[in-house]
Amino acid sequence: MSSNMEKTIANDKPMTDKYNVEAAEALANEAQHLPIAEAIPIYEQLFTLFPTAAKYWKQYVEVHMAVNNDDAVKQIFSRCLLSCLHIPLWRCYIRFIRNANDKKGVEGQEETRKAFDFMLNYVGVDITSGPVWMEYISFLKSLPALNAQEESQRMTAVRKIYQKAIVTPTHHIEQLWKDYENFENSVSRQLAKGLISEYQPKYNSARAVYRERKKYVDEIDWNLLAVPPTGSHKEEMQWVAWKRLLAFEKGNPQRIDTASSNKRIIFTYEQCLMYLYHYPDIWYDYATWHAKSGSIDAAIKVFQRSLKALPDSEMLRYAYAELEESRGAIQAAKKIYEGLLGDGVNATALSHIQFIRFLRRTEGVEAARKYFLDARKSPNCSYHVYVAYAMMAFCLDKDPKMAHNVFEAGLKRFMHEPVYILEYADFLTRLNDDQNIRALFERALSSLPPEESVEVWKKFVQFEQTYGDLASMLKVEQRRKEALSGAGEDGTSALDSSLQDVVSRYSFMDLWPCSSKDLDHLARQQWHAKNINKKVERSAMPNGTSLLDKASMGVTSNSAMSMKVVYPDTSKMVIYDPRQNPGAGTNAFDEILKATPPALVAFLANLPAVEGPTPNVDVVLSICLQSDLPTGKSGKTPTQLPAGPTPATSELSGSSKTHPISSGSSLKPTGKRQYGKRKELDRKEDDDSTTVQSQPAPRDAFRIRQFQKARASSTSQTGSVSYGSAFSGDLSGSTG
Repeated sequence: MSSNMEKTIANDKPMTDKYNVEAAEALANEAQHLPIAEAIPIYEQLFTLFPTAAKYWKQYVEVHMAVNNDDAVKQIFSRCLLSCLHIPLWRCYIRFIRNANDKKGVEGQEETRKAFDFMLNYVGVDITSGPVWMEYISFLKSLPALNAQEESQRMTAVRKIYQKAIVTPTHHIEQLWKDYENFENSVSRQLAKGLISEYQPKYNSARAVYRERKKYVDEIDWNLLAVPPTGSHKEEMQWVAWKRLLAFEKGNPQRIDTASSNKRIIFTYEQCLMYLYHYPDIWYDYATWHAKSGSIDAAIKVFQRSLKALPDSEMLRYAYAELEESRGAIQAAKKIYEGLLGDGVNATALSHIQFIRFLRRTEGVEAARKYFLDARKSPNCSYHVYVAYAMMAFCLDKDPKMAHNVFEAGLKRFMHEPVYILEYADFLTRLNDDQNIRALFERALSSLPPEESVEVWKKFVQFEQTYGDLASMLKVEQRRKEALSGAGEDGTSALDSSLQDVVSRYSFMDLWPCSSKDLDHLARQQWHAKNINKKVERSAMPNGTSLLDKASMGVTSNSAMSMKVVYPDTSKMVIYDPRQNPGAGTNAFDEILKATPPALVAFLANLPAVEGPTPNVDVVLSICLQSDLPTGKSGKTPTQLPAGPTPATSELSGSSKTHPISSGSSLKPTGKRQYGKRKELDRKEDDDSTTVQSQPAPRDAFRIRQFQKARASSTSQTGSVSYGSAFSGDLSGSTG
C-alpha cells in the first residue's frame, strides 16, 4: 500500500512531486475507509511528507481510539501534540484522557485536571480555545464536594479558571464573561460586585484585542498543508498574513506582562510553522526572536528543529553556527561547519571558504593555512577558494608574498578562467606591480580563445587607459580590435579608430566627455556600422537609448564582468511596429463585419470613399446633437439652403475660417448689399458666441446630454436658433 501511495503522489501531479496535496488528500480520505492494518502505512507515509498536518494526526489517532488501542494512541499523541497546536486535535486528546480516567475516581479526576491544565498551558491562548475553557469549567463544577472546605476549594478553582478565560481574546469571550458574572452572583452578590468591577477593564481590553486579532486570523487558511514554497500568489498571501499576525502579537496590544506576551508570541510562531514548515525565513525569525529576548537555549533548540525540517538549508546552518560562535561555543560551531563539509568529497567551494574564515577567526593563521592546503586537493575546489584565501592572507595576515604565491599556484589550474585572471590582476594592481600585470595579461590572452577573452581584453585596455602612456594605450586598443574582430557581437568588424574609442579613453567612472545624447548617437552609429553589410528593414533600426550599450562601445567599467553573462544579439533586435504585419488591424474589423446585420453592411458599402482629412467622429456627433433639426411639425419653414454644387469635404473640415451661409438665391457677392449681409451675419455669430454651442464639443455621452439640456433651456429663452453657431462649434471643435 505504501508503494501504491508513493506512485500516486509521484504520478498524479508533477509538483515537487512528492508534495502533491491533491494526492495526499485523496489518500487520507481513502485511509478512513480501510481496515486499520492497511491504513497505518498510508498515514505513516503521509507524516513523512506532512509532519505538521494536524487533521491527518487526528484521523490517525481516532482510528486507534475506535479500536481501543490505548498504547498506540498515547504514542501517537506523544509524537504530534507539541508540534501541532491545533484545537480539534487537543480536544481529541482531552476526550481520550477523560474516557481513560472516568472510572478511576478521585485519582482519575486529578489526572484529568492535570491534562486540562497541560492543554490550556499550550493552546489556551488560541482564538478558538473558548470551548476548551468552558469544558474545563464544567468539569470543575461537576466535581463532587463532600464538605464545605471542598466546596470552597472547588469554587476557588472555578473562579481562577474563569478569571484566566475572560482575559484571553477568544471567540467566546463575551459568553465567558456572562457566565462569570452569573457565577459570581450565584456565590455572593456582595463579593461579586467588587470582583466584577476589578476584572471589567481587563475583560474590555481582551475583547478589544480579540476584535483586532480576528481581522488577522481571518486572513489565514487553516486547511493548508505545509509544502515547500512554489511562489504562487496564494502562498505569498498566506506568508504575508502570518507575518502580520506575528507583528501584531509582538506589539503586545493587550499590554500584558512580558512573560504572558512572550507565551502568545511563541504560540503564534509554533502555529505558523505548522503551515510554513518549509520556509527558512520563519525558522530564522523564530530563533533570532528568542535570542534577542535573551533565551539563547530556546533559539538553539529552534535552529536544531529547523535543520531537521530543512536539512539541506545552508543558510540555516550558517546562522546556527553564527549563534554558537557569538556566545563562545566554538566547538559547537565547528561541529556545524564540519557537518556542512561532510566527508569533503561533496563539499561545496563556499563551505570550504567559510570554514577557512571560521578557522582564521577562532584558531588562527596556521589552522586556516593547513585546511586550505587540504581543501585545494578536493575535487570541488574551485578558483573561488584560491581567491578567498589569497585575499585573506593579503588583507588580514598582511602577507602579500603568501597571497602572490597562492595566486600563482592557482594560475596553473585556472588559467582558462577569465574571472580568476581579473581577480589576480586586481590584486597586482593593489601592489602597483605594473610589470607583472602586463605579463599576466599577455600570458592569459595567449591561452584564452577569443570568445572567452572579451572581459580580459576590456580589463587590459582599462589598465592601459588608466596607468599606461598614450603609445601603449593605442597599441592595446588596436590589438584588442584585431583579436576580437571575428569574436561575434562583443568584437567589432571595423579595425579603424572611431570616436567611440575616444569616449572610452577619456571617461572616468560616471563622468563622460560628451552628453547622453551624444552617447546615444554614437551607439546608433555603432549599430549601423555592424550591420552596414546586412539587409536591414527600416523598422529594425535602433530607436532611442534602448540600444545604448557602453560595453559594446568599448567603454569599460571598474568592476569586471563574468564571462558567463549572456549578452543579447542586438543585430536581431527590432522596434515593435504593428505595420510590419500586413494582416494586423484587419482581422478584427472583418470579424465585426461578419456580426453586422446585412442591411447595415449594405449601407456601409454605399458610403462614399473619403479622400483627404478624416473628420473627428466625436465632434461631428456632438454638432449633430447640438443642432435643432427641422421636424416638420412646426409652422415655420426652415431657411432653405441655395441650390448649387456641394462644397468639397476639405472645404468644411480642412478650413479654419467660418463660411457664412447665404439666404439669397445666389452665392455670388453683389456690391454693398451683400457686404452688409456679411457684416450682419458676423455680428449675429458674435452674439451667439456666448451660447452653449460655442463651447468645446463634448467627448462623452454624459457631457453631450448636459449640452442638450443647456441648449434646450437657452432655446426656450431666446426663441430662435442660429445654424451658423453650430458650424462655429464644429470649427472650434475641429481646430481645438
